[in-house]
Amino acid sequence: MRTIYNEDHEAFRAVVRRFIESEVVPHYADWEEAGEPPREFYLRLGELGFLGIQAPIEFGGGGEPSFKYRAILTEEAARAAVTLVQSALHSNIVLPYLLRYATPEQMKRWMPGFISGEIMTALAITEPGTGSDMAGIQTRAVLSEDGTEYILNGAKTFITGGGSADLVIVVARTSAATPEDRRGGLSLLCVDTKSEGFQVGRTLKKIGLHASATVELAFTDIRIPVENRLGEEGRAFTYLTDNLGQERLALALGSWAQAEAAVRLATDYAKQRDIFGKHLSTFQNTKFVLAECSTEVYAAQLMIDDGLRLLDEEKLTPADGARIKLFVTEVASRVIDKCLQIHGGYGYVMDYPIARLYADIRVSRIYGGSSEVMKTIIAKDMGL
Repeated sequence: MRTIYNEDHEAFRAVVRRFIESEVVPHYADWEEAGEPPREFYLRLGELGFLGIQAPIEFGGGGEPSFKYRAILTEEAARAAVTLVQSALHSNIVLPYLLRYATPEQMKRWMPGFISGEIMTALAITEPGTGSDMAGIQTRAVLSEDGTEYILNGAKTFITGGGSADLVIVVARTSAATPEDRRGGLSLLCVDTKSEGFQVGRTLKKIGLHASATVELAFTDIRIPVENRLGEEGRAFTYLTDNLGQERLALALGSWAQAEAAVRLATDYAKQRDIFGKHLSTFQNTKFVLAECSTEVYAAQLMIDDGLRLLDEEKLTPADGARIKLFVTEVASRVIDKCLQIHGGYGYVMDYPIARLYADIRVSRIYGGSSEVMKTIIAKDMGL
């Protein structure tokens, strides 16, 4: 029995579950075929208030300080074996940067559209030659002589939602790094995707997450007003680090919810599937495998719930987030693999939700910082 949620949370869960069952699941296969949901879907999310739960009331948001309502959205999507990747990135990853670092003028300019779904966002960090180590970022933004705008040049890759976003937060080098601070000199620039010189390149063909488009971006002499810089110049690495706890908790939460869904699907399948004249669920091996999976998922849930508590109390550190992400994503990958095995050959057929979960979960140990990077962060926190 989970204690992290109250009656209001569960009432919200019921609303979300009905919405996903009626307005997502029936169309999801079409979205996978198209590579992403139609734009109208994000306007619908905005209409229901799902995009701006934590955004200020004065701009039309919910003004809710807790992340738990957003967590419920992630959990319910996973329960239905679907993923709402771009909206989750928009509200779980990008919104905290705007709430912390946007000026009053920027909030007034962007927040109403952010909440309504008229302005969808993305975050562009990774480059073709630079992954987890931001010190290698080559995208450059040079301040004009009159100090009124930056001239942006460079390229990014693995940008989820970058092809349909209206505003992309780009991490760019605005000054040279130093031997003492390799990650210094990076800034956050909010780029209007209608700007001259903004180009969407290839849509990358992925193993999973087919209802979200991941693209390459190129910037050629894009002129960005200094009013579009988010926060202070040269502080991007600090800003990104400050939000890592929530980002990694959010990614781990989705992985845990997918693993829980996989156990439920495998259990239901085992109870219905006959083999050698008996239900698959009557065989000891099936019972033992599902018991192991259930136990691991429960342990992951306890870790997730503790993370949600720490986040609400503003005590969740980047190292905490790394521990949670490392443990939960590794558990989820093991569990979903076992649950697919229980389905036998049908588990390899995309008509069965377990196949989608299997394909979708693999990236969880890579994005948001790979498992190896998580171990490095944890070891550093241990003084090693």
